[in-house]
Amino acid sequence: MAKENNYIRWFETLNSKDVPVVGGKNASLGEMIRRLKKEGIRVPDGFATTAKAYWEFLEANDLKGKIQSYLEEMEDGKRPLEKTGKSIRDLFLKGHFPEEIAEAIQNAYMELCKRYDTEEVDVAVRSSATAEDLPEASFAGQQETFLNVSGEEELLEACRKCYASLFTDRAIAYREEKGFDHMKVALSVGVQKMVRSDKAGAGVMFSIDTETGFPDVAVINAAWGLGENVVQGTVTPDEYMVFKPLLDQKSFHPIIEKTLGNKEKKMVYARGGTKATKNIDTSKEERRAFVLNDEEILRLGRWAVVIEKHYKKPMDIEWAKDGETEELFIVQARPETVQSQKEAISLKTYSLKKRGKRLLTGLSIGEAIAAGEVCKIKSADHIGRFKEGSILVTEMTDPDWVPIMKQSKGIVTDYGGRTCHAAIVSRELGIPAIVGTGEATEVLKDGQEITISCAEGDQGYVYEGILKYEESEVSLEKIPKTKTQIVMNIASPAAAFRWWRLPCEGIGLARMEFIVNNIIKIHPMALVRFNELEDKEARRQIQELTRGYEDKTDYFVDHLAQGIAKIAASQYPEPVIVRMSDFKTNEYANLIGGKEFEPKEENPMLGFRGASRYYSKRYREGFALECKAIKRVREKMGLKNVIIMIPFCRTLEEADRVLQVLAKNGLKRGKDDLQVYVMCEIPSNVILAVEFAKRFDGFSIGSNDLTQLVLGVDRDSAELAPLFDERNEAIKKMIQDLIKSAHKARCKVGICGQAPSDYPEFATFLVKAGIDSISLNPDSVIETIRHVARAEKGKRREKANR
Repeated sequence: MAKENNYIRWFETLNSKDVPVVGGKNASLGEMIRRLKKEGIRVPDGFATTAKAYWEFLEANDLKGKIQSYLEEMEDGKRPLEKTGKSIRDLFLKGHFPEEIAEAIQNAYMELCKRYDTEEVDVAVRSSATAEDLPEASFAGQQETFLNVSGEEELLEACRKCYASLFTDRAIAYREEKGFDHMKVALSVGVQKMVRSDKAGAGVMFSIDTETGFPDVAVINAAWGLGENVVQGTVTPDEYMVFKPLLDQKSFHPIIEKTLGNKEKKMVYARGGTKATKNIDTSKEERRAFVLNDEEILRLGRWAVVIEKHYKKPMDIEWAKDGETEELFIVQARPETVQSQKEAISLKTYSLKKRGKRLLTGLSIGEAIAAGEVCKIKSADHIGRFKEGSILVTEMTDPDWVPIMKQSKGIVTDYGGRTCHAAIVSRELGIPAIVGTGEATEVLKDGQEITISCAEGDQGYVYEGILKYEESEVSLEKIPKTKTQIVMNIASPAAAFRWWRLPCEGIGLARMEFIVNNIIKIHPMALVRFNELEDKEARRQIQELTRGYEDKTDYFVDHLAQGIAKIAASQYPEPVIVRMSDFKTNEYANLIGGKEFEPKEENPMLGFRGASRYYSKRYREGFALECKAIKRVREKMGLKNVIIMIPFCRTLEEADRVLQVLAKNGLKRGKDDLQVYVMCEIPSNVILAVEFAKRFDGFSIGSNDLTQLVLGVDRDSAELAPLFDERNEAIKKMIQDLIKSAHKARCKVGICGQAPSDYPEFATFLVKAGIDSISLNPDSVIETIRHVARAEKGKRREKANR
C-alpha cells in the first residue's frame, strides 16, 4: 500500500464512511475498489486530497476572513452573486499550496506514474465537496472536473481550480438555497488515471428506468470520446436498455432496447495550446455505428446490478471504455435521486384533448404536458432575459442554467439524451422536457405559443399553439385482492413501462400492430421483396429507415423483438399474451411499401386478416418475420412469459394450418413451455369451442368483433351505433357457453375487449359466468378491480345462501 499522510488518501484505503474526509464521489470510488474488485468491476486507480488539505490551504493563504467578508456583502445586498463568486475564485487561483501539501500531492502523483509505468500519467481531476456535519448532503454537479491533466505543475493548477470551483455561482446559490454554511463545506480533489475513452467511447448508466422508476432495467447512454458530452447533453447518445433479472443467466442476452443516437461530436485530447480537451465532429461511420457491442452492453448491465446490490439503492453510474486496451471501467457511482425517492401511492396521467400541428420530436423526459410561450436562449450569458413561466428553448443546459430552469414550465433542447443535465434536472424539478430534437432553436421562435407533450410514450412532441389537456390521478391505496385474474391491454412498449405499478397479474393483450405501425413503419413484405419494389418514394424511405442493415428484414425483426421484449419485461414473470398481427388490408396498405402487397377489399373487416394471412402465399414470409421476433424474445432474451395469440381464426382446418406454420418457424406449441391462445371473436369459435380447446391453451374473447358478428352490426357504422352493445343477451349467452365448454376441456378463458372497461355491470356478469381473467385498459384497472371484488363477494354470498 502506498504511503499516506494527513493530506492524501489512496482510493483503495477509502470506503463509504470516509465522506467527511474526501467527499461522496471519492469515498464511493474507494468503496468500489475495495469491495467490488473481486466481482470483476474495474475502477481506475487514484488518490484524493483530504478536507484537512483544503482547510490548511485556506489558512496558509489567509482566505477565510476574505471569503466571509465577500459573502456577508452579498447577503447584505451590497455585492451581486456573479461578482462575489468571481472575487472568491480569484482568491483561490492566486493562492499557493503550502509546501507540505504540494509535496504530498506531487509524491502521490509520482507513485501513480509508477503504477502505470509512465513518466507523466494522464489523470482526471474531479471536485468532491464534503461537510463534516452534513455527510448526507448532495453537492452533485456543483463543482468542476478537469480532464487529460499531466505533469506535477499542471496537476497543482487543476487542484487550485477545483478548490475555486467550490465557489462557482451555481454552488453558492445551491448552498444558499439549502441553508448550508459556506464555511463548513470543504473540498476534496480526486485524482484518477484517465481512461482513454477519447479513442473509444463513454457515457452514463442508471440501474433504474429514469422516466418511470421501473426497477428491473438498467439504462445505458453511450457516445464516442470522453463522457463529458453525454453528461452535459452536447450530443444525442446511443441508448441501450437491459433487463436485469435475466442477466445472471449467461445463455440469455436480455438487451430489450437499442436506439442509435446521432453522436454529432466527440471529445478528445487536445495537442498543444491551453486546453487539454477539444470537441471534434464525428465521422459518418461513427454516427451510424453503435458505440458498444452486445457483450459490452451486457457486461455494463451486470456491473450495474452488482453496484446497486452493494449500495442497496438505485445508482447513477459513469463508465468509460479504453480505446487502447478495449477494457471497460467505472469512473463514478452515486445514488439516483429522483425515481428512487418517489412514493408510489398514486399515478398521475396526462392526456391531450386534441392534437395540433406537430413541430418537433425528441426524447420525452417525465410524463407531463405543458403549454406556454417560447423563450429562446442560446447562451448562458443571456439567461438574465428569461421570462418566468415560459418554455425554455436552448441547445443544451449545464448547472449554470438551473435558476431559470426552475422558473420554466418546460424545456426543449437541440441535443442530449435521457441522462444529460437537462433531463436530470427537469426530472428533479418535476417539469416536462423534450431533449435531442436536433433543431428546436432553429424551428421555434421567441414568443411563439407551443404545447409540449411527454404523455405519449418514449417520444416527446412539440405542438403548435396552446392545446387543452387534462390531468388525472389514480390512487394505488387499499386495493382489494381478487380471485379473477386482472390483466392489462397494452399497445405501446412505453405504456407498459408507464403502468408497471398497477396491481395486475400480467398482460392479456399486447397489440403487435402498434409496434409495426409506429416504430417499424414498413410493410414486412416490402422488406422481404425490397428488390422487386416499384414505388420509388417507398424505396427511398425504406433505405433511410433501414440504414446500417445489410439484410433489411433484420430491421423488422430487431425492432419488433425489442418492442415485445419491453412489454414482456414490464410484467415478468407474469404471463404476457402477444397477439400476432391483426391489421386489415387497408391498414397494411398504409404502411411504407404496403400498397403493392395488399388486395383492395370492399369489406376489410371480414376480409384477408388474422389467421388467414399466416399461411397464405401473399404474407407467409412476413409472418415468418413475426415468428422470428417472438422466438428471439423467448429464446435469446429469455422472456419465456410470452404467450402467442392467434386472431380471427375462422375454422378448425385454419387453426391446424396456423399451428403447422408456427411449428415450421420454430414455435411449436408445448415445446419450451410455449402456450398458444386463440381469440374468440367469431361465432364458430364458440360453437366449436371443445374442438378449438384441443388445439389451443386458452381463449381470449374479443367482445367487439364477437358482438359485430353475432348481431350482424358493423361496429364502425354511426347509424347502427345504438344497436352495438356487448351487454345484449345473445352476446352474454355466447360468452357463458364458451366458458362452460372451455372449462370442461380444462382450457382457460379471458376477455380482452372494451366492454369490462366501459361497463362495470358487464364485469360483474363475467365474474358470475366464471371467467378466469379480465384484461382492461390501464386507466380503468383500479376501478374495475373494486367492481370485481364486490361481484366476487356477492357470488360467494349467493353460494353460501343456497
